[in-house]
Amino acid sequence: MKFRLALAALATTAIGVAIAQTPAPVPAPAPAAPAESVAIPPAPKPAGTAYVLIDYTTGQVLAGENYQQRVEPASITKVMTSYVLAAEQKNGKIRPTDQVMMSERAWREGGAGTDGSYSGFAVNQTAPLLDMEKGMAVQSGNDAAIALAEHAAGSQEAFASLMNNYAAKIGMKGSHFVNAHGLSAPEHYSTAYDLALLGRALIHDYPETYAFNKIKEFTVGTITQPNRNLLLWRDASVDGIKTGHHSGAGYCLMSSAKRGDQRLVAVVMGSTSEKQRAEDSLALLNWGFRFYETHRLYEPGKVIASQKVWKGKADKIQLGVGEPMLVSVPRGRYADLKPSMNVPKTLVAPITQGQAIGEVKVTLDGKVVAQAPLVAVSAVEEAGFFKRLWDAFWMWWESD
Repeated sequence: MKFRLALAALATTAIGVAIAQTPAPVPAPAPAAPAESVAIPPAPKPAGTAYVLIDYTTGQVLAGENYQQRVEPASITKVMTSYVLAAEQKNGKIRPTDQVMMSERAWREGGAGTDGSYSGFAVNQTAPLLDMEKGMAVQSGNDAAIALAEHAAGSQEAFASLMNNYAAKIGMKGSHFVNAHGLSAPEHYSTAYDLALLGRALIHDYPETYAFNKIKEFTVGTITQPNRNLLLWRDASVDGIKTGHHSGAGYCLMSSAKRGDQRLVAVVMGSTSEKQRAEDSLALLNWGFRFYETHRLYEPGKVIASQKVWKGKADKIQLGVGEPMLVSVPRGRYADLKPSMNVPKTLVAPITQGQAIGEVKVTLDGKVVAQAPLVAVSAVEEAGFFKRLWDAFWMWWESD
């Protein structure tokens, strides 16, 4: 009889655990007229050598061609320079108030006497690092990029090593940098996809630095220059990112726009003109916003599932996500999303608030379109001696 009761208890516990491992249904979007499900037409094809459009939230490629092909990144290189400078500031290696010297090398290789874009800082004089960053981001100053690289790493060559280290952390597998400004050089290359990853990383990791890219003009001394990204004047949702051009690279543009909760990143490489790269980039962004939509699935602090806990003052742990979980899907396909959870079968107290407990995934047509760690919404403290002893017995009983 005792054996049968134990088996019954075991079965009940197993059923409870199975139920606990099924996540709550994906919450409905905010009340609105249901979006129509439409067949997605081909994306507009930019003139040039390569292009890609990615969803910022998931990193999913929405459209693209030749986006893993090696290309010259031109002045889009400066986005990598901005990323390194932001990271080094976060690490306390440099500060926005640092006085940066415009060296003779920086002035000769990237100043007004060259064929490239320049910021106009005076040679052999210093300026605040923050001002030089803006001169590089807004005016695309090659002189500022070199001076900043020398300040941050001692030389542009040493700075290029930092660029490659950070690029590897971002996941830019098809890139290699040898300078901070992007003028043509052997072994200085990237891909449209890698550059899209870089833009996404800068937006996510260092939003304050990213914000420099939407400044429409910047003045150094008596020289005021406009931002070369024409989209900043054409569409209010566009807030970056960077243009590029030289004879070997053609006209290039990394752009990003946010409409509601949805953000997209587009990269167009090797275009035929400044006007063409802007038109093609905006067409890509508009296509993405028209035929894809972003929804909030789960909010931080909201309970989406619970799981049994052994040896705790509470018998269950409530699970949620640590950050907003968003997903971008073809317009009208929201109802077809399927959530699932992967949670350890056995959880033992103590468990701290925010502790990672498994993962939640959302699929569409069998493909994962979003995933995030599940975390403990609240803590579960360790139980007293007799509760722990009792649970230890049942854990042993239910073990294989």
